[in-house]
Amino acid sequence: MIPFGWHYWRGASKNNYRFKITLTRAGLPSEGGGIYVFVRRWFFFFLQPLYVGQAKNFRERLFGHEKWPRAIYKFGATERHVLRVVTDPDRNSIEEDLIRGLNPPMNKVLVVRAGKNRPVHQALDRWWWVRNRLRLFSRRAHDRNHPQQHAR
Repeated sequence: MIPFGWHYWRGASKNNYRFKITLTRAGLPSEGGGIYVFVRRWFFFFLQPLYVGQAKNFRERLFGHEKWPRAIYKFGATERHVLRVVTDPDRNSIEEDLIRGLNPPMNKVLVVRAGKNRPVHQALDRWWWVRNRLRLFSRRAHDRNHPQQHAR
């Protein structure tokens, strides 16, 4: 919750991921890749994730990123958060988990638009199944208790 140091982001699977807050290029890891989040900070304490992505090498990917100017000028991005993740499968699953949990406005591909968007990651799939079953059950119970009146 401070503008330097660390911040935790929670995914759809309820896992917390610890990200390093970087305000400048010097704060990026010199080598290696992982997950990054473009963030807008409001009133010093409130953080809004704008975009979640992954990179094999942070320095190559984040210098001149194609979405960074849009994140700054349209959405008011103030900082980047980075998490080092070594393997590709881990990066893919963490990225999907965060996009489904945070629902950032600049991510178009994995943003949940309907209840039938089934996740690829196994832990997310389990939560998706439980959540949709509970939603269906509560909708049926509501429909039984409140029958719709049709106008003639």
